[in-house]
Amino acid sequence: MSERLRNDLRQARWESGMSWEQFAQATSFTPAYLRNVENGNRSVTIDVAAAYDRALRTDGRFARELADGETAPSNVPWDQDGAALAVLSDLVDGRRGRVDRRGFVKVGAALSVSAGSWANALLTRPSAGREGTSSLGGTALLANMASRLELLRRMDDELGSKQVREQALGELSLTVTLLKAGRYQGSAANRLLRLAGEAARQVAWCTFDQGHRPGEAQQYFDASLRASAEAGDTTGGAYTISFAAVQLYSTGQANRAVALLETARSQLGRHSTPRMQAMLAARTARALSKTGAKAAAGRQLHLAHAMLDKDPQDDEPEFLYWVTPSEVEMIAGSSALDLGDPAEALRRFEAGMRAHPSVDEEFPRSHAIYLARAAEAHLALADLDAAVATAWRAAACLGSVDSARSSSQLKGLRAKLAPHAAYRPVTDFLQPAAG
Repeated sequence: MSERLRNDLRQARWESGMSWEQFAQATSFTPAYLRNVENGNRSVTIDVAAAYDRALRTDGRFARELADGETAPSNVPWDQDGAALAVLSDLVDGRRGRVDRRGFVKVGAALSVSAGSWANALLTRPSAGREGTSSLGGTALLANMASRLELLRRMDDELGSKQVREQALGELSLTVTLLKAGRYQGSAANRLLRLAGEAARQVAWCTFDQGHRPGEAQQYFDASLRASAEAGDTTGGAYTISFAAVQLYSTGQANRAVALLETARSQLGRHSTPRMQAMLAARTARALSKTGAKAAAGRQLHLAHAMLDKDPQDDEPEFLYWVTPSEVEMIAGSSALDLGDPAEALRRFEAGMRAHPSVDEEFPRSHAIYLARAAEAHLALADLDAAVATAWRAAACLGSVDSARSSSQLKGLRAKLAPHAAYRPVTDFLQPAAG
């Protein structure tokens, strides 16, 4: 399928009659990058397929073709003994089911099924609640594994997802090896399952962030949820669902994302903490903004801030370190931009940056995305100088961070600036992309 798709991309470009320079400008990729894609030296990611569709006006043909042969979710019953280990083993060993077509909508449906199955599975297993979310305890080996997964979360913030994905795959493979060996029993085995669930979540998130086929990330999200359910780890499962929701609302399935987040919140119940509630509310607001539900999104953002205003709790999950008033303001800015209020978006983005002056150093990948959106807000308000200045900051912030999602946001900004190329500062900004 991959070679056929490359041939189809090449043929359609030829038939368009556009030169490489014209085509590259229309896609916001460089000619060299696209040549490497067509020649097989680079992957055909969803961003590339969508760019060809956009430039050639093919109504999503190539994005759909890319989804052909997409990996399918596991059909292992959730109530089968050892189901989580069976699914995790298949992922580690590279054995995955296949179907004929796996588009965004089918992936969304599969994620919805996984979330529902997760919720049902928790009803038949004792919930771990907050157990193990701040201090896992146990053997030195498991403690070291937990520390490495924590380090990978921080590395993803600063370096992007490509290398982190490979490391997380290694950690996932190790957890599967230990689970198969039966070395741990009782609470230690549950702890290992929780670690497997976190490793699978990291792989899923990095897979999505790198622009891989949507079904690939979905499979790891599914495996993560299975591991958390079998371990009775409601908190870890809810955290996984929150990232699956980002994949959904980023690929045009905001209503499904809202439903997933509601599933997570309802299952957490009394086991939730203020910061967890803030995170789920903020991501719900982001999803709602993509549906046009301005009032509902506003209520969720208010709830997120209210939860963060509460006194800190000692048992807050450590992995929520990034959930801060600054992050909520940035999400509010993105939401306002989608809701057609660029002035409010800028107010929120600026408030977020003031609340966390070192955000560009600690979270360069996400900050590059927010800066690109702030530049779009300036552009919507016809302030070209501010738009270009902010665009340069976004490009500098991205720097050596390896994130297809962040790069795609910047490419989209370049495309929106392109009609203003007659203005010299815009030309100067666009010039590197044409090289």
